[in-house]
Amino acid sequence: MRTDEEKERLMRERAASKLLSGPIKFLLSAPQLKFLPDAKFPEVAFCGRSNVGKSSLLNALTGRKAIARASVTPGRTQELNFFDVGDPTRFRLVDMPGYGYAKAPPKVVDKWKRLVRDYLRGRKVLHRNLVLIDSRHGLKDLDRQMMKMLDEAAVGYRVVLTKADKVKESDLEFTVMKVAEETKKHVAAFPQVHVTSSEKGIGIASLRAAVIEDALGSDWLES
Repeated sequence: MRTDEEKERLMRERAASKLLSGPIKFLLSAPQLKFLPDAKFPEVAFCGRSNVGKSSLLNALTGRKAIARASVTPGRTQELNFFDVGDPTRFRLVDMPGYGYAKAPPKVVDKWKRLVRDYLRGRKVLHRNLVLIDSRHGLKDLDRQMMKMLDEAAVGYRVVLTKADKVKESDLEFTVMKVAEETKKHVAAFPQVHVTSSEKGIGIASLRAAVIEDALGSDWLES
């Protein structure tokens, strides 16, 4: 028999699935801050190293095959891409440029860095950021730089391990432990580490509910 807590969790996950499987539309791509949409709605942004599985995770969370384009070429996302959730719009998802793109010219990388940094520091409607980490590799220096940037910008964020199905269970447990230990040292980070697999659906339901709660508040079901 399910406890009241389990029933509440399942209810939230089902409601979150219904909301994110409803109307979602691409709004615009912003290569510079002046192209950002009006700050009318809460935003939840996704960032991570190139080829971390960011597009696949966005597709899994929204139950789509191609809301965000997955590419075999790392670093394809060079702009801030905005998606409206709901009709009328209730909040926005933001696909941020991937970092760690070794083949990109230094000037292009610097431009992307400035865009991300300025967006994080100046976007008042940004309610949460998700930092995606590849379960096969754990935290890298570029991830630590992004976490430091978020700490300095005072933007709360969740650490999300992707591709959990690609590693052995014992290796995954070790990675989760090490990432959680380091995450606790960051002032803007949630202590909980989310473990996901877009391909197998691992952790997608709980992360989906967390994203909506981050965007709309803990009482979003009653609003």
